[in-house]
Amino acid sequence: MRKENARLFLEQAGDFIDVFQCADDLAMQNSPFMSLPMYREFIKPYQAELFGYIKSMTQAKFYYHSCGAVTSLLDDLVEVGVDILNPIQVSATGMETDKLKERFGKHLSFWGGIDTFDVLPNGSVEDVRKEVAKRIGDLAPGGGYILGSIHNMQSDVFPENVIAMLEAAVEFGQYSMA
Repeated sequence: MRKENARLFLEQAGDFIDVFQCADDLAMQNSPFMSLPMYREFIKPYQAELFGYIKSMTQAKFYYHSCGAVTSLLDDLVEVGVDILNPIQVSATGMETDKLKERFGKHLSFWGGIDTFDVLPNGSVEDVRKEVAKRIGDLAPGGGYILGSIHNMQSDVFPENVIAMLEAAVEFGQYSMA
């Protein structure tokens, strides 16, 4: 079904898109939903077929969404064709942004990373500014970072914190691609 949907869409739009998104959640807060051997036996072959098919029909970068602690799956996700990882759930185990960039920055772009569990809803404007500065400092050098919140912002996020995030992105987001 997903392959057929992708075919129908990409036959019409494949030459005109920059990013193609696919979303599954493979992990919870502390670990993947399954062991690595189970992922490799049951999920990875399906992903390899689907993602490979999609990539054969477009030059678009492949954006993959999975919440949670996905670090142990990232080598496999890169292998099956993931170019961009979202949401970079920094509150999950093993999702330290400096380590992700160091280990996977040559293979993945990172999309997200601004904490919606604690910092945006509970932090001060200064806490939000520090969060943005840290994520840009960790993930942006050399390129490959799209700043955004981890998840959709809910009604518990004060407008001042949204504005602080945007202003800090402009302030700290000017960096060299070298």
